Amino acid sequence: MSSHLPQVLLIGSMLAATCAEAAELRFPVSTYGTPGLVDMPSGEVFPDGQLNIATSFNAKTQKYNLAFQISPKLYGGFRYSVLDNLDGPGQNRYDRSFDLAYMLLAETAIRPSVVVGLRDFGGTGLFGSEYVAATKHLLDDSLALTAGIGWGRFGSHGGFENPLSVFGDAFKTRGAGPVSIEEVGRLETDQWFRGDAALFGGLAYQINDRIQIRAEYSSDAYAREIAHMGFEYKSPVNVALTYGFKSGTDVSAYVLHGSKFGVMANFVLSPENPKVPGGVGEAPPALMSRQSAAALSWDAGSVAQKDSPLALALAEQGLILDGVSTTNDSATVRLINTRFDAQAQAIGRAARVMANTLPSNISTFKIESTAKGMTTSRTTLHRNDLEALEYDLDGSRASFARADIADAARSEAATLQGAYPNYSWVIQPYFEPSLFDPDNPIRANFGLQVGAAVEAARGLVFSGLVRQPLLGNLDESTRESNSILPHVRTDSATYAKRSGVQIKSLMVEKFFRPGTNLYARGTVGYLETMYGGASGELLWRPVSSPLALGLELNYAVKRDFDQLFGFQDYDIVTGHASGYYDFGNGYLGQLDVGRYLAGDYGVTVSFDREFNNGIRVGAYFTLTDVPFTDFGEGSFDKGIRFSIPVSWISGMPNQNDYGLAISPVTRDGGARLYVPNRLFELTRDSQTNELEDQWGRFWR
Repeated sequence: MSSHLPQVLLIGSMLAATCAEAAELRFPVSTYGTPGLVDMPSGEVFPDGQLNIATSFNAKTQKYNLAFQISPKLYGGFRYSVLDNLDGPGQNRYDRSFDLAYMLLAETAIRPSVVVGLRDFGGTGLFGSEYVAATKHLLDDSLALTAGIGWGRFGSHGGFENPLSVFGDAFKTRGAGPVSIEEVGRLETDQWFRGDAALFGGLAYQINDRIQIRAEYSSDAYAREIAHMGFEYKSPVNVALTYGFKSGTDVSAYVLHGSKFGVMANFVLSPENPKVPGGVGEAPPALMSRQSAAALSWDAGSVAQKDSPLALALAEQGLILDGVSTTNDSATVRLINTRFDAQAQAIGRAARVMANTLPSNISTFKIESTAKGMTTSRTTLHRNDLEALEYDLDGSRASFARADIADAARSEAATLQGAYPNYSWVIQPYFEPSLFDPDNPIRANFGLQVGAAVEAARGLVFSGLVRQPLLGNLDESTRESNSILPHVRTDSATYAKRSGVQIKSLMVEKFFRPGTNLYARGTVGYLETMYGGASGELLWRPVSSPLALGLELNYAVKRDFDQLFGFQDYDIVTGHASGYYDFGNGYLGQLDVGRYLAGDYGVTVSFDREFNNGIRVGAYFTLTDVPFTDFGEGSFDKGIRFSIPVSWISGMPNQNDYGLAISPVTRDGGARLYVPNRLFELTRDSQTNELEDQWGRFWR
């Protein structure tokens, strides 16, 4: 058990340290990382948008849980469990599972809250169960009472005939679940809410702001643990004691069924509570009077030079002046934002600099946002509005209402003399994790990487990235692919064994605007670890529309395992038609239909939630014409992902983020080519809806 504890506690401590002081300990989290008592679920959900990381340990079981409140009523969870000797002496079970729950009724003064949920609905079924639970708070919310009915494992102690059988005999019998590794990962709908049912319940009592006790009557008989792991079942009663810290972390000690003592820790990440509220970056320049600004800065002869007062003042704000044009009453600048993760903040800084640098007769500012040399949108602001709203209490809303945001298929700014070529390079450490290898669930490499790029002209980029592993255990994996499909991804362990210099990418990219609302990309070279080739993409994206449509076509050739210049004898043409939709309130959907790397055809569905501060959590799944039995373990490709901006943690402007994608198993079906700088994400931050969401930073 102790082999994984340091890593989990380290990750959790880092996340907990990023949170502002949290509210009082509100309600308990179960050993499964979801709202509950000890093992049993409750009729509650997390606060909207909350991300929880929980770990629990007893003598022979470890659980690592990730749960996210997707919407005010819906939460989802992912779990990785290690059960000693479950599959025989010395044969540990490394289990991956998903949870989903929905609040049917919110609590009122009279009625309880009611939640219906699925536990382990897309894994091996080891914890497979369904439930309906109700929770009511009493005594000024210090006491929470829970009662529920469960099926599956939740119906294994004190079970009785399924009351849903009144709707049909099919509810009397529960499906067998996966009987082979090839069937793991399917949605076993013939099990849901079927078979015997049982009742469970319990209470949680808040002694004070920090201490909570809980007790429950469990309807889980722990049959497999008793049969294979030596688990002693003495009582259906479980108890726990919890202490909550101001950071949002809480720790618990618990006793299961009168025989097993365990501990757990729960780390809370609330996107609405940054570590540094308001940020700690440099304040924006205050607006000067027009006469003072013109007297100090204006030089009509040098405005198009790289060292003009305008260019230098923008550079102080982390903005590169790429182009500029002026008329008698207006000025247009084309900017490259190198500092701010919110484009609205970059536009606000640029507007102040223009007001402090340009003469009084220039009354209209046009600021063109860019991505890889492409002009994406043009924001038009009036100088009078800036001066009138700088200190207005409602300045953010009013300034956005008065701004005009339009497509910028053709730049109105002339390129600065000597702007190209541009050179950049970086030397930095890297961390490359690999999760869920059954022989060693946590593998990783540390090393040093060197990257360089040359932007020869607007939108034409030559780049490369080279890595040298220094330490780690990725090269110790002994697992070999058993896939009957072309090994388009299951050979990843063989690539990871390379311990010498690796060329991770070496390519030429061209970005351009073919017309209004259109973006295009062409990429040639060594695109990623496993593939080289050519990729082309076309995106239709009106600047103010929630809908975008894309087409991508790729020719991919599998690289040699040493990740240098050679190729293997496998090549394929792949491509997808994609639809993207912004549902509002941070909810984003994506649908990709096409051909994948193994030659299979299908569809990928993705759904993400992004907060205005940039924190993003999402999930995806892919279904293709590959039969589940041919796909292998997992049955189909699926996973979850999240990213946290560095600026949210540090409070300083920064365009980087920490991201992690978790896929329960890597197989060959539904595999896509990893192409950098796909157009939708590249152009997203300067579209009208994104600018509106982040316009609160315009004056920062």
